[in-house]
Amino acid sequence: MREEDLLGPVDVVARSLLGYWVVTDRPEGTVALRLTEVEAYSGSGVDPAAHSHRGPTPRAAIMFGPPGRLYVYFSYGVHWCANVVVGPEGDGEAVLMRAGEVVLGEELAASRRPAARSPRDLAGGPARLTQALGIGRDDLDTDLLDPASSVRLHRGTAPSDISAGPRVGISVATDLPWRFWETDAPSVSAFRAGGKSRRGRAGQDGAS
Repeated sequence: MREEDLLGPVDVVARSLLGYWVVTDRPEGTVALRLTEVEAYSGSGVDPAAHSHRGPTPRAAIMFGPPGRLYVYFSYGVHWCANVVVGPEGDGEAVLMRAGEVVLGEELAASRRPAARSPRDLAGGPARLTQALGIGRDDLDTDLLDPASSVRLHRGTAPSDISAGPRVGISVATDLPWRFWETDAPSVSAFRAGGKSRRGRAGQDGAS
């Protein structure tokens, strides 16, 4: 895929990423999952839930491009979240990878997720997704479009039925229907309105 595939309105691009594969290569093996749930975040001024809403701060600078980079951040000091930077360079847009279905390396993913009660739980939520894939701080700013990268994004088959609604666990910009998911996919989050009320972390750091 190309950078051009990630350009356009952030909500449109987010929806288009459903069905894409995320692949990680580690010394212990390879894990791949198919995205079943995503959320769009924009720095255009209409989305105070986005880290980029206040401009290219040190934390959010990577959200301003180029497209195809991996934005990884530590949420609430508890877990990692992973985002695909999208849109034209300078716009501050990213798509949170909320959930996926492991399609390769299930045994390795399960070893990283010993609390998972079933395969559907391996990557059902942003924290579980990064754990299953083995994504963390060292993957920040990885080029997801480079075939030689240890974390890569591959075009997949789009779901036949897609649903949209409010994003999960945020307490600002709750009117934007910028969460997209494969309808009836078992890995998709249960909707919970309202996030943790921590100063400065009312949006993109929403509940897992």
